[in-house]
Amino acid sequence: MKIDLNKPSQKESHTEVLVVFSSTTKKGKNEVVKLSNVVVQESLQSSIDDKTIAGKAQEVTLFRDLYVAGSRHVIVAGVGSKIDAEGLRQLASAVYSCVKTTKAHTVLVDMDGVIHSKKEAGHFVQAFTEGFGLSAYDFDELKSKKDKKEEDKKEYHFTLSTKLATDASVKKAFHEALVLTECVNFSRRLGDLPGNLMTPAILADEVVHAVKGTGIKAEVWDKARIKKEKMGGLYGVSQGSHQEPRFIIMRYNGAAQSKKPIVYVGKGLTFDSGGISIKPSAGMEEMKYDMCGGANVIGTILAIAKLKLKVNVVGLIPATENMPGGSATKPGDVHTARNGKTFEINNTDAEGRLILSDALCYGSEQKPQLMIDAATLTGAMAVALGNIHTGYFTRNEALHKKISTAAETSGELTWRMPLCDFHTKDMKGTYADLSNMSSGKGAGSATAAAFLEQFVEEGIPWAHFDIAGTAWATGGRFPYNPKKGASGVMVRTFVQIAKLFA
Repeated sequence: MKIDLNKPSQKESHTEVLVVFSSTTKKGKNEVVKLSNVVVQESLQSSIDDKTIAGKAQEVTLFRDLYVAGSRHVIVAGVGSKIDAEGLRQLASAVYSCVKTTKAHTVLVDMDGVIHSKKEAGHFVQAFTEGFGLSAYDFDELKSKKDKKEEDKKEYHFTLSTKLATDASVKKAFHEALVLTECVNFSRRLGDLPGNLMTPAILADEVVHAVKGTGIKAEVWDKARIKKEKMGGLYGVSQGSHQEPRFIIMRYNGAAQSKKPIVYVGKGLTFDSGGISIKPSAGMEEMKYDMCGGANVIGTILAIAKLKLKVNVVGLIPATENMPGGSATKPGDVHTARNGKTFEINNTDAEGRLILSDALCYGSEQKPQLMIDAATLTGAMAVALGNIHTGYFTRNEALHKKISTAAETSGELTWRMPLCDFHTKDMKGTYADLSNMSSGKGAGSATAAAFLEQFVEEGIPWAHFDIAGTAWATGGRFPYNPKKGASGVMVRTFVQIAKLFA
């Protein structure tokens, strides 16, 4: 799919599909519907009168073979009386789905019909572009392909038309949208690939290939190096699998070397069977998504580099499988993390926190200005927040405010969860410093966060994002996400956080 940003043409534009916007305003007791194109409004006035076009938000209506304003088909997209960037992102997805039903491939979007000020222009152009780009993702590379008709092989060409197309801030926002959707979709693909085609070694190879020409330096540690570096959590979890683990390090320096980096850590469980504490078979195939935290951190670092943000960042992805092989960690075993703390494994299915422990230790050694981790860590988070909000934990109020600002800008929904000393006490071990399971009942996500906190050096602002409910199968909530596949959640927010420190 190709997306352009252009000024309106002085001549009548010829396109297969024209997208105009409908809005509503109050006039006395009546609600008046207005279209953004006067010529189209004249042609469709009868449809407005009979309420076929109501102007409601997210209402999308296709008028085939209208042949008006230089276009064959017209799509009327409703914005209601007021719409925000996230509403436009979702509306773009609905428009994209509608376009696909026309079998047309050239589409002109009258963005001036929804942009009413220069202040909102960049946000609205970015949101609409993201809606198109994210909706276009389709993971079908593993299906046997039949010959397609020549017409079906054409790529979609969307043109966003606005008088402010040459404005520097609008052009920048448009470019950012293209980069973000590319990187989010890259993260989605990593998550959607099955465990046999996305092993820790393959994931590392994908990163090494992806960073070429971006300014990112990638370093990969193998099993021997992981053991030598005393990463007992990552090494211990990997012992039950024939697939060797990898520890992936991505570095991008967009600022002076003296500036402390932001460290992003992502859980990279390329498949999680639960280990000896094996999971129920129903739904276990979805455990290929247990590496979405790692995939989304990879997408974040790629986006930061491609946007050339003036910030230093480090991405850390501990990658392994969790399998019940003959050498697998057993319940009751004790391992030692990189910082010397010991933990007893009372449930081998609580393995994500173990591999993250070593990564957080290594991240702390980088002396960062802040550290963020993302992980599909606990089913308890999905119970608490479903697949709508991503829960996050931090004790740092300044970082909490930054996260709130970044999420509001990106349009992703987050919710701050509680983390206190009671949760820390619940993770104390009987035969080791810590247990990987809480001694109490409930608060499974908070106690998991409290466990991770033990591996973050004191004084480093840190936040933990539990994406267990939002990493995949969120298309029913957000139409620009795949219905069943990986969502690429938090890439956009993590990039916004980096921008706040650039």
